[in-house]
Amino acid sequence: MNMKIGVIGAGGMLQYHAAGFRAAGAEIVAICDMNQEAAQKAAKTYDVSNVFSDSTEMFSRLTDLDAVSVITPNRTHAPLALQALKAGKHVFCEKPPALNAHEVAEMKLASDEVGKTLMFNFNNRARPESYALREYIEAGEIGPINSAQAKWIRRTGIPGFGGWFTNKSLSGGGPLIDLLHMIDLALYYMDYPEPEYVLAQTFSDFIEDKNFKGPWGIPDVADGVTDVESASHGFIKFKSGQVLTFQVSWAEMVKREEVSVVFQGKKAGGMIRRLFGSDGLDETAIDDCELYFQEYGRSVNRSVITETNEDMGRIRSAENFVRSIQDEEAPLNTPDQALSLMKIIDATYKSAETGKPVEIV
Repeated sequence: MNMKIGVIGAGGMLQYHAAGFRAAGAEIVAICDMNQEAAQKAAKTYDVSNVFSDSTEMFSRLTDLDAVSVITPNRTHAPLALQALKAGKHVFCEKPPALNAHEVAEMKLASDEVGKTLMFNFNNRARPESYALREYIEAGEIGPINSAQAKWIRRTGIPGFGGWFTNKSLSGGGPLIDLLHMIDLALYYMDYPEPEYVLAQTFSDFIEDKNFKGPWGIPDVADGVTDVESASHGFIKFKSGQVLTFQVSWAEMVKREEVSVVFQGKKAGGMIRRLFGSDGLDETAIDDCELYFQEYGRSVNRSVITETNEDMGRIRSAENFVRSIQDEEAPLNTPDQALSLMKIIDATYKSAETGKPVEIV
């Protein structure tokens, strides 16, 4: 029997969730959004028969739902995921997992109590390049990874001013929490070691400068709040002795948008990178996937060729959620990993505030 999925949120990410769920054989039976016009439009686009403006009503009327997809602003991730889990549904939640580690811990506990799957859309793990590099890592060809560098940097990428993205009480933070993918991907390659402490600094130099707005057309809110960072730089030390440095920004004096992880193993190094074009669009991006070896006294660089994937794994990530519930694949991420990631993000903000290293417990 096909899984029945209800989607909460009719925004742009729905196109990827819908494609991924259907690729795995699941059926989207409901769309729920407070904006009924957006919900009705999405239901027509994706041929979905049930439309709701309230998630409580959706759960009450559609008792045979198997799973729920949460595609809403950050502040609502934890409440909606908890509601769905307590209703006995599997949950696939957009990033970030929640506003902070405390909320993720509550989500994890609820998932454990009801025995339902809780996964997050860390879609960059599902890119073809990521699958390829993990194969080399799992085959032992890289060796233990000592260190890594994670970047998601933009020159002009502020997603509007005064809206929920720039309001910390609604978003949890700025680019650090919004563009957490490369930190997660680096941790994934390193097998998610237990963090010991974080030393970090945030910057807000351009956060109110409209010359640094991104190309996505999200409207500004004239009387809204803008109280998040424009860039974050940090250093993570793990109890294993491994280290990770990161640079994440919406607005920073860099040449072009870069999304990358570079790692150094005891046997080999590697890199996954996307360089965006000057217009900031995925279609103009250049993707690289490389491995670095020393062989017979020579430095050898290998290009890893994979299929083109403009959606950066978003469809494949949603597909994996369904297939993992159906025991067809291993889940690409776990609540424990999400909790560790959010502890690092919390510690980053605290370190920037205090000017000191922050121990993670």
